[in-house]
Amino acid sequence: MAGKNKNTISKYSNVKPDYTRVRIPSGENFLSVRQNLRGKSLHTVCEEARCPNIAECWDSGTATFMILGKNCSRGCRFCSVTHGRMEPLDPLEPEKVKEAVQEMGLTYAVITSVDRDDLPDQGAEHYARVIRKVKELGVVVEVLTPDFQGREDLIDILIMEKPHVYAHNVETVRRLTPEVRDRRAGYDQSLKVLSHVKAMDKNIVTKSSIMIGLGETDEEVLSTMEDLRHAGVDILTIGQYLRPSKMQIEVREYCTLERFKSLEKIAYEKGFSYVASGPLVRTSYRASEAWVKRMVENV
Repeated sequence: MAGKNKNTISKYSNVKPDYTRVRIPSGENFLSVRQNLRGKSLHTVCEEARCPNIAECWDSGTATFMILGKNCSRGCRFCSVTHGRMEPLDPLEPEKVKEAVQEMGLTYAVITSVDRDDLPDQGAEHYARVIRKVKELGVVVEVLTPDFQGREDLIDILIMEKPHVYAHNVETVRRLTPEVRDRRAGYDQSLKVLSHVKAMDKNIVTKSSIMIGLGETDEEVLSTMEDLRHAGVDILTIGQYLRPSKMQIEVREYCTLERFKSLEKIAYEKGFSYVASGPLVRTSYRASEAWVKRMVENV
């Protein structure tokens, strides 16, 4: 793989890559999805995390539901999800999410959540009820979960519901974890979550994501890939970190398409069954495509 300096654009450049210019959300499908979610008082990580793919995904009729409230108990320095007063859980949320999935005609539903360190079970039982309700529709369910402070008893509550895909993100390389993530998160703790899921149920597909452009070296990214494979992770996504606002950590570098393609090739060589690598790739971006491709190849 080419050296890092040849594959990046300095953050001090006056010219940002074209991929930083995303389409303004609009269109009939986009408005329909928004109306559906608003009517049920549901939150999405698409909006809360200011995802650059919101126009594309919502126009195609898909969204990633964010449960357990809109305020997170943690303060990761890359994330724009709000960190205000923790609200009581909505007991009707599991049914509301099920209704939204049904009305949107989804065959693949992605459910994520904020961290709820304030709750005794960190929201695990509520999360499980949402999974259970959505699975009643016969759709494929992917969860993108917090680390639950590494507590295996809480992780097991979700595993018992048998989501088809269990995602949890390491987010960045080991060296940058203390700088990028909340102090209660941890690189090894995230690996432990992923390892435990695979150990408890080998049929659950596991998935994780890495952001680049935070100052990591290529060698560190490759080392992270190896750690994830050792933890049994099946699917890897790699995306460019884009600063949501001036409140978050700065972008250190904008990576070229060549770097993303090179990392994708190496990831496949390391044994991941599916890899999505590109500037605007996020954990749940085109998640159903990854599932279909993996299932077809494993027939």
